Amino acid sequence: MSWSRIGRSTRTTSREISALPAPATLPDLLVDGLDVVFVGINPSVYSAERGRYFARPGNRFWPCLSRSVLSVRARTALGVEVLGPEHDRLLQQFGIGFTDVVKRPTPKASDLSAAELAGGVAVLLEKIARHKPRIACFHGITGYRAVHDLLVGKATPIALGLQTVQLDATRIFLVPNPSGANAHFTREDQVRWYDAVAHVIA
Repeated sequence: MSWSRIGRSTRTTSREISALPAPATLPDLLVDGLDVVFVGINPSVYSAERGRYFARPGNRFWPCLSRSVLSVRARTALGVEVLGPEHDRLLQQFGIGFTDVVKRPTPKASDLSAAELAGGVAVLLEKIARHKPRIACFHGITGYRAVHDLLVGKATPIALGLQTVQLDATRIFLVPNPSGANAHFTREDQVRWYDAVAHVIA
């Protein structure tokens, strides 16, 4: 053992982290004519490594979707009471898909630059125009803001719920970010917002 290494910190530096190869991203789960496409900010590294949307156990997406009327058809057909990350690809059969504003995985969404978010908008809008879901449901203001600013303008305030702007025939809905770190909304709130999406589809 080299004595010169004793006492040195073994923590990985930010420069070393940035030099590591990026994990493969999550595939878009999109087919034509879906009822709703959930649009996240970007995949977390945790989810990308597992190849599943919202794979982190503390995320509230799957528990709250499972309590919403939005998932009744899928849960009934699959014979389960609670959906999980392992069902993400199967949900396309029941009108539910997934994509992100930015596809680069990061440990935290805040690791994305404003330029990355803005740059992801054109690609995202092209995907939505191609597949024509009835609703594009954005999770959280952070991911939606770049889309909103392009379509509506920065001076217009953003509010949760059904948006006034559409992408051709696709309506836009904004719900809270289901991250477990989002202390502004409860699980009950999240379920109600998913129920509201279902009401628009009905």
